[in-house]
Amino acid sequence: MSTSERNIAEPDGSRRTIFIIVAVISVLLIAALFFWMRSASKTSAGDSQQQRLEGGIRAGTPEFEQYREKIVRDAPEATEAKRPLGDIVMRLTTTVRNFSGRTLNGLEIYAAVVDLQGKPIKERTVVVIPSRRAELDNNETM
Repeated sequence: MSTSERNIAEPDGSRRTIFIIVAVISVLLIAALFFWMRSASKTSAGDSQQQRLEGGIRAGTPEFEQYREKIVRDAPEATEAKRPLGDIVMRLTTTVRNFSGRTLNGLEIYAAVVDLQGKPIKERTVVVIPSRRAELDNNETM
C-alpha cells in the first residue's frame, strides 16, 4: 500500500480536531454576543439620565397648582411588545391639551409602569415639547 492510499483510507485526526476547535470557538462567540446584547439592552433601558427642564414650575408652588388643572392630559395608553432577547418594551402615549392661556415651551411628563401590587417597575420623566415641537400654544393639542 502506498502513502497516498494510506491517507485516503485512514481518517485524518487533525481535520477533526480543527473542526471541533472551530465549533467551540463559534459557540463561545455566539454566547458572548448574546450576553453583550442582553446587558446592553438592560443598561440602555435602565438607569439613563432623566431629562429635566431648567427653571420649570414644579409641584408645591402656587403657580403649579394654578396651571395643573388647565393643562389636561388624557388617560395614557400603553402598548407592549416583546423583543427577541426576551425582555418587554412598553410605550406610553397620551394627548395633552393646553388651556392655560399661555404658550408652553417645555413640559415634563412623569410616567411609571407598575406591577400588580402597585410597585413601580420602571419610572421615567420625559421632556416632550422641546423634542417634538417648538412650543404648544394656548388651546392646542399635542
